[in-house]
Amino acid sequence: MTPPGPVGDRFRRFRERLAAEGGDQPQVSDERPDTATGAALASRAEATSGGDHPNDRGRAGGNGVASSRRSAGRRGRRRGGGEELRVPEAEFTSYYGRPVLKGPVWKWDIAAYLFTGGLAAGSSLLAAGGQLTGRPALRRAGRVTALAAVSASAVFLVKDLGRPARFHHMLRVAKLTSPMSVGTWILTAYGPAAGVAAIAEAAGVLPRHGLLGLAGRALPPIGHAAGLLAAGTAPALATYTGVLLADTAVPSWHEAYPELPVIFAGSALASGAGVGLLAAPPAQAGPARRMAVAGAALELYGAHRVETRLGLLSEPYRLGRPGRMLRAGRLLTVGGVAGALLGRRSRVVGALSGTALLAASVLTRFGIFYGGVASARDPRYTVVPQRERVDARRIGMDLPSDRAVPPAV
Repeated sequence: MTPPGPVGDRFRRFRERLAAEGGDQPQVSDERPDTATGAALASRAEATSGGDHPNDRGRAGGNGVASSRRSAGRRGRRRGGGEELRVPEAEFTSYYGRPVLKGPVWKWDIAAYLFTGGLAAGSSLLAAGGQLTGRPALRRAGRVTALAAVSASAVFLVKDLGRPARFHHMLRVAKLTSPMSVGTWILTAYGPAAGVAAIAEAAGVLPRHGLLGLAGRALPPIGHAAGLLAAGTAPALATYTGVLLADTAVPSWHEAYPELPVIFAGSALASGAGVGLLAAPPAQAGPARRMAVAGAALELYGAHRVETRLGLLSEPYRLGRPGRMLRAGRLLTVGGVAGALLGRRSRVVGALSGTALLAASVLTRFGIFYGGVASARDPRYTVVPQRERVDARRIGMDLPSDRAVPPAV
């Protein structure tokens, strides 16, 4: 009996359409149906039977019909008669039309800030080595370069902040858990000490009598104390930027938190050694050569770790522009150290080695910077490691810190 009203009219039209297309209970043979018939029977059977329910066989009027229609549809799909239904593989492109991770807003000036900060730290260590070993050429070159580099760092930092007053505002608080706050205070303590040490190098050109003569006699001891203070602050200045990058949510920076400070410390030593090899005669360049060996060892070790330990998150450091920069940086570092050791009696070879070490430091800092930016832009580097960690917790175990994350399938 058909219910009256609009519902009954729609039900009547539905039955008539089924009868016109082949009846309520079509006879399905074991022969291969054509594509359209197999797909239509399968879809109509699933729509009328209510899906694959365990109680379908016991429903009134549905004995054998729904199951025969489903089996016919499956046979048609297995034999190529219908379109195979499968879930497409996931493509990590966005999260509801938005990026999965908001990438860093830093530009090239922050990458340059990473280099100049390391150069200032390495130059101060070089100057302290020259001061303690009686090598005035090394001391002078290190102090002047340190002042120039820290001044450039201040320019790059203020450019990124937008207004100079914002740097002053960051000094209102001291928060040990914030790498940015700690770095601001490190830079504030290092800058004046490096400046006084560099100014003290002008004592030799001042008159020996009068007020200027008094200043000329007082500057050397003050400069020595300031130089040692700058050298004592230099290791923190060289490495805090690595901690700052690792403290972000950028995948390839965050997971490389043990290696970034090591890389930046080695790069700072290598760049300071490059200054010494460029400016000092070979007879006074002994501390610079030793700094070059130590810096190259730290830098190459850290770079090798970030390119092999992180698994999937190591890809941004191996591919594209960051990969080319880091490979070129390694080659220049090895070449610079080899030239410093083998050409210790040649001023030309020493200058070429120093130039190579400085260029390697630039490429290393920019390669690390752009590698992190690339990992933030690709959602795969965010989603896949998160799923790995979720799966590991689900089975009751944690991923070891040095386990390589397998690439996405």
